[in-house]
Amino acid sequence: MRRWLLLLLPAALAGCQVTPTTLPVAEPAPAAECRWPAGSGDSLARAVTALEAEGFLVRHTDASLGLVSAERARNTIYHDNGVERLPRFGGFVLGGSGGHVSSGVMIGLGTGFGVGVDEATRVERVSVVVGEQQVQVSRDIRIIDWRGALRESRSASDADFCRDLRDAIEAVPPQEAP
Repeated sequence: MRRWLLLLLPAALAGCQVTPTTLPVAEPAPAAECRWPAGSGDSLARAVTALEAEGFLVRHTDASLGLVSAERARNTIYHDNGVERLPRFGGFVLGGSGGHVSSGVMIGLGTGFGVGVDEATRVERVSVVVGEQQVQVSRDIRIIDWRGALRESRSASDADFCRDLRDAIEAVPPQEAP
């Protein structure tokens, strides 16, 4: 009689697995300034030239899609406020008196004093799509600590960056673009 209860258990647990009702979206949403109507002089080559002038390294281009992806990295300081710090355990002792020197090993548990700052790398990635009717920009920023662990990742398609990039693209004369 209880065997049929065991057969119902997988069916009941399968009902707990539910698909999401919405797809993930960028938080915060890209600013309206990150989309603008394409002008007659807007081209993929001008976008590449502008990104390189801003210090970005072009990683990928696809002329059929009008897509360019670039990134720039710089060293920065990451303030982790002591998160995931391992305690110090043990140490070496050297001392003596009256002409005698001795050494030994001390076992103890304690913490050190410091500001809780680690060097990190800030990687900024930008994608620009130059279409026939509009130009779109997206940017994200990641901070990777000295151990190689991702500490922060966020969408950074803000109005100031997109406005500055648009000005840089429009400042490139069409004949100078490769």
